[in-house]
Amino acid sequence: HHKNLPRFNGWWGHNKKTRFDMKNSFDSLSGAEGWQCSNPPILPLASLRASMELFQTAGMVSLREKSQHLTGYLSYLLNDLPLEIITPNSPQERGCQMSIRFKINGREIFKILTQKGVVADWREPDVIRVAPVPFYNTFHEVWEFTKLLKETM
Repeated sequence: HHKNLPRFNGWWGHNKKTRFDMKNSFDSLSGAEGWQCSNPPILPLASLRASMELFQTAGMVSLREKSQHLTGYLSYLLNDLPLEIITPNSPQERGCQMSIRFKINGREIFKILTQKGVVADWREPDVIRVAPVPFYNTFHEVWEFTKLLKETM
């Protein structure tokens, strides 16, 4: 019945094999697991309490401000490279990640960056997503990433 009954479709209920294909359709997992709606189980959430306290101490306004500055700095540093930033240009319209479309050799660039320790995401057909996280990434690390990317390209 899982394919025929009305329900809310959520990230956690999407087929794990096709979850990152980013197609405009929902491919549900079969069985009860397919009914999950993007909410993790309650017991694992208990372990997040300490991190919530850290976020409260840092302050969301400060974190958001640093996020906007980090992505703005990254955008500035990438400006002269043969790539396209597809994340919105306006700081108010983006989070702490930048989606970068590569005109050539994107997957190879991603593999080399990964081998050199960069943690990023690959999105078909030609996008690398990087996320300078304001809670722990520094402006120097953004500069180092851009330097490494230029060397790799």
